[in-house]
Order: sequence, then structure tokens, then C-alpha cells
Amino acid sequence: MAERMADMEEDVGDQPPGEDDNDSDRDEDERLFAWMVNDDMDEDEEDDEVEDDEQVLVSVASDFELDTPAERSGHIAVVDRNIMYVWGGYKNAQNHGFFDLYLPRNEIWTYNMESGIWTKHIAGGSLQTSMSGSCGVCVDGVLYLFGGHYTRGNTDKIYRLSLRASNLSWEEIGDLKGLPPSSKDKLGCWVQKNRLIYFGGYGYAPQGPHQGTFEYDETPSIMLDSPGRGWNNHIHILDLETSTWSQPNTTGNTPSPRAAHACATVGNRGYVFGGRYKNYRLNDLYYIDLDTWEWHEMSVPQQGPVGRSWHSFTPVSPDHIFLFGGFTTERETLSDAWLYSVSRNEWKPFKHNHTGSPRLWHTACSGPDGEVFVFGGCANNLLSHQRAAHSNELLIFNVQPKTLVRFCMEAILHHRERLSAYWDCLPKHLLHSLKQRMAHVNTLGS
Repeated sequence: MAERMADMEEDVGDQPPGEDDNDSDRDEDERLFAWMVNDDMDEDEEDDEVEDDEQVLVSVASDFELDTPAERSGHIAVVDRNIMYVWGGYKNAQNHGFFDLYLPRNEIWTYNMESGIWTKHIAGGSLQTSMSGSCGVCVDGVLYLFGGHYTRGNTDKIYRLSLRASNLSWEEIGDLKGLPPSSKDKLGCWVQKNRLIYFGGYGYAPQGPHQGTFEYDETPSIMLDSPGRGWNNHIHILDLETSTWSQPNTTGNTPSPRAAHACATVGNRGYVFGGRYKNYRLNDLYYIDLDTWEWHEMSVPQQGPVGRSWHSFTPVSPDHIFLFGGFTTERETLSDAWLYSVSRNEWKPFKHNHTGSPRLWHTACSGPDGEVFVFGGCANNLLSHQRAAHSNELLIFNVQPKTLVRFCMEAILHHRERLSAYWDCLPKHLLHSLKQRMAHVNTLGS
């Protein structure tokens, strides 16, 4: 039934772009999760059902143990030291049924960038529910999780998780001063000077005097009594030292409201590329000076990247940002990659070996040795009638030259039979790293 309802809404949105293209950023959320909504519940019953849903999700998604994460889209991934942490998102039901599954809220997967080993962890503590489209960033070994879409809609709650603690435990951050962002998902974030700076997103209209623009999505909703949602270009700052929300007074040429865009921090600049606004997926590039709060629009050449949403935009050096994948206005899932030079304001296509692996709504993390680790995402049109091709592949892009230490490590591993007797002469941290990489070599060879 839910799938038939979703198909009806998709039929409304299958007009050519620019005429009546209603495949809004809301559509895929309602298409995926509307089956869980019961309009007659009171607040207590809603909480109970969320718990019931959560148990179903955990039991179905954990029927058997995996040594790699399940396929997913709409998840988050952050890096602390040489470990990548993956949480959340959703996947297809295991049978070809009527709905999709959020991944369990208590499940954290880690990927060791040296050993190449995935490990599953179970986190405790206080976390509202499983979600997709949340915004996750890491500051000094702490993961901060804001917003997202869950079975009842959007949230404006924020959580933290200490990644270096002996036991992983989620904590809701309460007692914050100031006016928080509205409830939303598909937003971006810049990190600077112990501040989390959130931009844009898709969700409910703000309550209170928010600075910036909010535009309602006029697309008809299958959730008839749902409050309206739309796009915004709001900036909200969370100061981690004072536990205070604030909004800056910005100047310059402000970007349009948008969602499913991608943000990157380079020095004191917060960059944003693309995203979805109404019926279009954009290819504009802006940066905001995080000291003066002045917006600047940068030119994108005609031969540059096409407009897209659900892409990744990852800083890989003090002068370069790596763009990969996404979804176009014409509903094409992309596999192209680009390097943007900050100092030259120049785009260059990046040749790679993953052109046969298009991705949207994936994550991308920069590694310690000039690599970008792209995990998960969807390989086909997420808004089509066909089954979504969610992925659990890890695509590795060698974007920057390897360090001399990395070259030496690889030479030692290549000649390990001759040199292993001398390994104990190495400093402890290098020996540990070498053994981690050795484990990866042995795994690949087995």
C-alpha cells in the first residue's frame, strides 16, 4: 500500500523539468517512510510506536552478522585520527516489500584507514531514533549530530558522541542558549574555531525571528496534515565553548535557499557548491568569510561540473577541494570527479578508476595520506520506481601525492621478507602503523 501511495506521488512528479517537476527533496522521504505515520496517535503513543518501529528496524537489519556495514544512503561519516566512523542512513527492505529500513540507531561502524578493517560497535546513551539526512561533524574527537529525517518528520535536536571514550555513549545536548535552527535535514556545516556553522537545508518553517530566507515547497504532500516544509539559506552558529546558538549578520551576494548541497571549510572560508532549490539542481559556488561573514560568489566555467545535489565536496589540501558524484536535474546519477583550486578559482576534471560507480547521497572523508574515502550512497535514480541500488562499497581516490613516510612504508612492506628482522628498530608509532598495514596486506592476500 505504501509503495502504491509513493508511486502515485511520483507520477505527479514525472513531468519534464521546468514544467511540473515535483520530485522535491521531500518526496523521497515521504516515499520511503510515509507508511509509518498514524495520524490518530497522541504524543505518548507516538513515542511508543517510534520505539516499536526501532525494534523492528533493529531485528530486521541485524538478522545476521556482517563484517562490513550494510548498504545505505543518507548516512553520515566523519574521521578522527585514522579512523572513519559511519552512522545512520537507510537501506532497502531485505525482501522486495513495501518500505525501506533505517539503519539501527545504536550501531556505529569504524573503518581503519591503515589496516582496511571494518568493525561494528554498539553505542549506548540517549539518541532519539534512527534517521537519514542528518549532519555529522567531528571536533577534537567528538562527533556532533544535528537534524535529520525520521519516521515522524524532521528534528532540530543535537547530540554528541565522544569517539575516544572507552564506551561509546550518545548524549543529547540540552540547555543551549539562543535560538536554534529549525527542524530540517540535508543541510551542510563548516567547522572553525570551536564553532559549528550550519547552512541551508530542507524542513519546517522556522519559529521565531530567523535571519535569511525560507521558501515553502508548493509540491502537494501525501501527508495531508503535515506542516509545510521548504528550503532555506539560514546560517546558525553553535559556539561549543559557550553553548550558545546565534546567527551572524551577513553581507554580500547571498546564495539562494537550498538543500542536499555540500559544504567545505578551507582556512577561514566556508565553501558551498550546488544543491537542490525548487525544480533545479545547482552548479553555483559560493564562499563566506567566517571572520567577516561576507558572501562571495565564484564563477563556474561552462565546461565545469554540471548542477547537482546529493554530492560530496571534500577539502584535500590547503588549496584543493574534491567534488564527486551527485544527482542532476535530469535525474542522472553521476560518477564524475573534479578538483577545485581555491587560490586559482579553477576547476579541473579528475581522472579516476571508479567511473562505473555512480553515487548520490554518499559520504566522503579525507584520509591522512591524500586519499578520499567514499562510502555508500545510491548508484541509480533514487526517485524512480525501480528498487534503489544502495551501496556498501568503499571507493578510494588517490587525490594528492603520497607522503615520503607512506612511500617508505610501502617499500618496507614490498620487501618485508628481507626487512622484517629490522622492524623492531623503528619508533613505536611507526612500528604500530606498519603492523596495521601489514594486517591489511595479509587480508588482501588471503
